[in-house]
Amino acid sequence: MPIITPEEMPLTGSLLGIDPGTKTIGLAGSDIRRTIASGICTLNRVKFTKDAGEIFKIYDERDCSGIVLGLPIQMDGTEGPRAQSVRAFARNLMVIRDIPILFWDERLSTSAVERTLIEANTRRNKRKQVIDKLAAIYILQGALDFFKNQ
Repeated sequence: MPIITPEEMPLTGSLLGIDPGTKTIGLAGSDIRRTIASGICTLNRVKFTKDAGEIFKIYDERDCSGIVLGLPIQMDGTEGPRAQSVRAFARNLMVIRDIPILFWDERLSTSAVERTLIEANTRRNKRKQVIDKLAAIYILQGALDFFKNQ
């Protein structure tokens, strides 16, 4: 299955939100009704096949029907090296499993989450531990809100 548009996302089933960082991968999941995103975990990146195995294990355990993958678009709307890396990540996932993947503009997601954590007086080392998981929640919730309003 190719990269899909929002209109092509299966209408039922939970979704898995992914914020792929360079060192960690944040994961979030939706409820079956697709109303709320919740954090699942943050994976430390090791090797792609091991990382993909963990992602698909969670995907299957939660009976997901698609992935919402954060795409780091630059502020001017162009795609830089990080976006190219995420696109390669998606292609590699699809080589392993034929599943629907929706790219979601994650512009400012990490900074919005970090700002919230700073306002909550969260220590720097704690912020570092949870920021990718919270960014995955932010990305997935944005997609869920979009679907709800369609």
